[in-house]
Amino acid sequence: MQSLCYILRRNPLKFGIMASLSTIDIVIIALFFAVIVLITKAASRRNKNGVEDYFLGGRQMPWWLLGVSMVACTFSADTPNLVTGMVREAGIAKNWAWWSFLITGMATVFIFAKLWRRTGIVTDLEFYELRYSGKAASFLRGFRAIYLGLFFNVLIIGSVTLAAIKIGAVIFDLKPLYTVILGSIAVVIYTAIAGFRGVVWADFFQYIIAMLGAVVAAVSALSLPEVGGLSGLVNNAEIADKLNFIPDLTDPSVFIPILIIPIAVQWWSVWYPGSEPGGGGYMCQKMLSAKNEKHAVAANLFFNFAHYALRPWPWIIVALASLVIFKPDPVEVRTAATAELQSAELNPYYQQFTANFDESALPESVRQKVVDLYFQKQGLSSMHKAFPTVNAEYLRDDTAYPIMITKTGKGWFGLIIASLIAAYMSTIGTHLNWGASYLVNDFYKRFVNPKASDKKLRHVAIFCTFILMVLGGLTSLTIMNSATQAFEILLLSGAGTGAVYLLRWFWWRVNAVTEIVSMCAAAIMSLIMVFAVPKGCLANSVLDHSTMSLLVTVAVVSLAWIITVLATKPENEEKLREFYKVARPGGPGWKVVLLKAKADGVELEADDAKWDMPKQILCVFIGIITIYASLFAGGYFVLLKPIPGVILSVIAIASAVALFKIASKLKLMDKKNTTI
Repeated sequence: MQSLCYILRRNPLKFGIMASLSTIDIVIIALFFAVIVLITKAASRRNKNGVEDYFLGGRQMPWWLLGVSMVACTFSADTPNLVTGMVREAGIAKNWAWWSFLITGMATVFIFAKLWRRTGIVTDLEFYELRYSGKAASFLRGFRAIYLGLFFNVLIIGSVTLAAIKIGAVIFDLKPLYTVILGSIAVVIYTAIAGFRGVVWADFFQYIIAMLGAVVAAVSALSLPEVGGLSGLVNNAEIADKLNFIPDLTDPSVFIPILIIPIAVQWWSVWYPGSEPGGGGYMCQKMLSAKNEKHAVAANLFFNFAHYALRPWPWIIVALASLVIFKPDPVEVRTAATAELQSAELNPYYQQFTANFDESALPESVRQKVVDLYFQKQGLSSMHKAFPTVNAEYLRDDTAYPIMITKTGKGWFGLIIASLIAAYMSTIGTHLNWGASYLVNDFYKRFVNPKASDKKLRHVAIFCTFILMVLGGLTSLTIMNSATQAFEILLLSGAGTGAVYLLRWFWWRVNAVTEIVSMCAAAIMSLIMVFAVPKGCLANSVLDHSTMSLLVTVAVVSLAWIITVLATKPENEEKLREFYKVARPGGPGWKVVLLKAKADGVELEADDAKWDMPKQILCVFIGIITIYASLFAGGYFVLLKPIPGVILSVIAIASAVALFKIASKLKLMDKKNTTI
């Protein structure tokens, strides 16, 4: 092994990777990849040629494996960066931007998971031709296959790969292109060969490594002399304003965009991958692969607990420690730098620099001054001084996470690098398989070659996997520069559509045209808000431009689909009855359909069809209390406040007991559609 390490360090490409790694670090990373190879080999042997097997693992996945896989695929390389950027910019409370999605998550657990599993479809896009009829349904399925499978997937893969670029630049001094190539090769090969089963088992292993690495990174950050342990961190006056879980309720410009908007509007109105209102996307893929409805529900419940209550605090600790090690520039320094860069003397050079972040293109007489002022304006002078070779395009607040990792000792450093690789691979692997499932099952097989053999479909799936990775890598190199930016783009692109995805299960009047209008309106509005509306013009004393853009988009899109659903005809009776027989959603929203069917002598309701919705909503409410109490109990212990931590722990345990007692009475079906 020592001779191998020597050879690798002598690599003529001089990437700088091996110079940063000790022998023990290389051994740990090598062992990580060895396990991935073994998983890939074992999974490929079990795979058959069938589409269901390649994309759903034969629908035999247990809840615990799927639950961990769900957490792993949302634990991507850019997630620690995203959380770090949020904490550095606005404190712990800024995480409500994604904590609010717990409401969506719990609704999926107790309301929608069983419905998805009951349909028996291969992808959630098949839902369109199960629920709707005619050319509109076919168009919706085919268009969404390209729109989500290609466009959205490429955008997400690009954002995750961007995080890998930043990690590679900071830790290994890697050029972006090299990072993309190295990061893509391994994940695209094992995803293409192993299929869904291999991805899920790899997720299981990768999640363990990723969480262990996150904890080690947090412990390492706390051990730095400047931080002074957990006590030194939480008592540091420099970060006192960053420690609140709830934003300042006396300042509307703080608590309304950070807390009220996410809880009141964002969770139900915005389509966001992994937190879709009503479920969907790769989360739905995993629900559809479950053994039965009970396993689908349990997998989602485990995911929400681990996703919200367990994962955030190691990242938040590192983010807070980074504020101590790399202090942001004071407001007055930022203001002065901004004013100087806007001066007649420097502004042309500043505009030239920010157009492509090429320092060498600036005249030598002003080069250093413009660059220094740029980082002062961003509040990142200390990080720039510590890592002057990192391109200005990639150095942001979210880059603080990989920067902090460089301060880890030998051995532990290798484990953290393996954990970041694991986080990257688990997310990319899921998105590649999920995206390929749309392109193959819902576009190629449905519209291009309906008679294609299973062998042919698998070959097409492998081809699509490679194409998605290539396009995602190009996106990361050409479009994005921060995880926060990607998060905002994704939110805006799905704004206003969420309510349709909730109501289509429970209101017979929702039709295919409604979904088409909502989707198109959201796409058009996002383009207008990003490219036509001047940045900052919507801002006011309470809400910033991004929040106002979201609210305007939600309002316009909601108005568009409401008018559409009232002005257009519903789906035909035959299609509505067919859907109801399969999904059995129940509720007053289907009363018209049930009465007409009964009048025609068709019985749609089963003998045990009493609506569970009141019980389900109660479970959603108690589940939210359970997980938020667990989340903040952990936070108070981290902040060395044991009394509120203990109180919230008691609330979490008591509500969990009540939750399981009530949930055990919900009607769930096994794979033969018999009640269990």
